Amino acid sequence: MMTNLFSTFDPATSMNMCLNWVSTVLGLMLMPFGYWLMPSRIYMLLGMIIKKLSSEFSVILKNSNQGLTLMIVSVFMFILFNNMLGLMPYVFTSSSHLVFTLTMALPMWVSVMLFGWISNYQSMFAHLVPSGTPALLMPFMVLIETISNLIRPGSLAVRLTANMIAGHLLMSLLGNNMTSSSAYVMPMIFLVQVGLMMFEAAVSIIQAYVFSVLTTLYSSEVL
Repeated sequence: MMTNLFSTFDPATSMNMCLNWVSTVLGLMLMPFGYWLMPSRIYMLLGMIIKKLSSEFSVILKNSNQGLTLMIVSVFMFILFNNMLGLMPYVFTSSSHLVFTLTMALPMWVSVMLFGWISNYQSMFAHLVPSGTPALLMPFMVLIETISNLIRPGSLAVRLTANMIAGHLLMSLLGNNMTSSSAYVMPMIFLVQVGLMMFEAAVSIIQAYVFSVLTTLYSSEVL
């Protein structure tokens, strides 16, 4: 039972050719909005979201790097697209796999850390010991700050993966129980599934935002 339940999140479901990861790049196959004469309402909505996120991330980064702001906004839109696409029937949720999340979190963290230690190593050493720390606790604070820095990419990746898996597992369990339930219980389970679908849509947006905000906060400590 558990093997069949978790097989939904297994990307290797075919021995010859696996099409589960096609959903990850499906957005790149859509026609760009620039080819249309008039902007659609979806395009205007996306423009408002991107403008709002850009202004918010610029405040966190103190307008130090506009290129990094653009990259983080792009990461937000990419994660949001994959999270929402995973709610469709028979579509593999790529953001529920650690290969997907670690591929984004680890390179961004490594690049920011390398840039910080190479360009401003004195400030990076200063971050290891917060101001006002007693001399007796300084070695422990260095150890604690080092561990907290090392687990940041893992926490970003696991947080996104776990939150996307949890809701999908609950919906899968309710879907399996719905087929064996009586006619009186099925409408109740259906209403619960509709509520879970709305909740998962909200979680998809929130998790994309949390991933982007935490990446921005981690970068602002270095830049």
